[in-house]
Amino acid sequence: MNVLISGAGIAGPTLAFWLERYGFAPTLVESAPALRASGYVIDFWGLGYDIAEKMGLLPDIARIGYHMQELRIVDDRGRRLSGFGVQVFRELTGGRYITLGRSDLSKLIYDRISRSCEIIFGDSVTSLHEVDDKVHVEFEHGGERRFDLVIGADGLHSRVRKLVFGPQARYEKDLGYRVAAFETAGYRPRNELVYIVRGAPGRQIGRFTLHNDRTLFLFLFAGGGEPEAHGLAAQKAILRKTFAGDGWELPRILAALDSCNDLYFDRVSQIRMDAWSKGRVTLVGDAAFCVSLLAGQGSALAMTAAYVLASELGTSRDRPQEAFRRYEERLRPFIHAKQQAAERFAAAFVPRTRLGVFFRNQVIKAFRVPAIARIAIGRDIRDQLELPRYHLCAAAERGRLCSPEL
Repeated sequence: MNVLISGAGIAGPTLAFWLERYGFAPTLVESAPALRASGYVIDFWGLGYDIAEKMGLLPDIARIGYHMQELRIVDDRGRRLSGFGVQVFRELTGGRYITLGRSDLSKLIYDRISRSCEIIFGDSVTSLHEVDDKVHVEFEHGGERRFDLVIGADGLHSRVRKLVFGPQARYEKDLGYRVAAFETAGYRPRNELVYIVRGAPGRQIGRFTLHNDRTLFLFLFAGGGEPEAHGLAAQKAILRKTFAGDGWELPRILAALDSCNDLYFDRVSQIRMDAWSKGRVTLVGDAAFCVSLLAGQGSALAMTAAYVLASELGTSRDRPQEAFRRYEERLRPFIHAKQQAAERFAAAFVPRTRLGVFFRNQVIKAFRVPAIARIAIGRDIRDQLELPRYHLCAAAERGRLCSPEL
């Protein structure tokens, strides 16, 4: 079975990895000319961590990741206002918790499939037409091809979703915030393994020290209703206007922004759909159910969904619609709960008033008491989903090794 996967972020390569093990022939297409090398860092735990272990990724994740020690909120002079040690997260996850660059995780997964899977960079799907048991796909540069299945793993702004299900506006729930991130080299000071946050009403900036003398800056700020910022110059102008006059290290950070040529800038949104599949086309990851970066688990959820989708297809390879149905039934309640948690968290994480900022800081300070942290966030941290046991023996027909169960 030939399967086209649109998107080479986290969900797409994970899906390709597992589909190959079930005997499918995946083709990965990515509109960007290469893998993204920057972005933001993610906290990685839960079911996604379990999937990474099944894929043999944990040694490399431990090597390139960060064992965070503290979240620290500071004032304009850099003095500590609030914060807590992140040991409580390790306790809640049984020690299976790490911070790493999203692009670093993407590359680890990509490297697992790069020599066995057809991968096309710098192209995108422009048309999809289902005829009998095939999907006719037109590419922007690569002409027309036919596939047995097409899967959109192309993120919040999914092209596949737009072509098959309609405009993004039908499904996007804007949470009222914007996010931007960039990296720079040689920035000082460096606070190893500490995520430092400086907040003000309706906006905040975080600083995180990376390997190889690099520093990541993450901006979050209230927005909504304004025209979209297209182009690097316009996006930089918005950040300068929003954070102009703020204290702490903002003058130096905005000066470093001047030389940035790779800025991540987007809405903080969720995707909510009544159905993730239509015919021989389905969606996975942010394309189907973006929970927003405020959930803290977008990458882990993408890997979990890709694993379930591939395994359901492997179990019912001649009945893809049945596999799509089971994939959705297994995951939808779990994903819905994660979306609700992220929506509750949004206003608390970036309060829009001085009183809200003060209250947020007091709550975070209380997290220094492990019992309080467990009560406040334990429910949202733990993944309340048990994955079914899948078998790889469906791939035996293609001469691949079978595993008794996963």
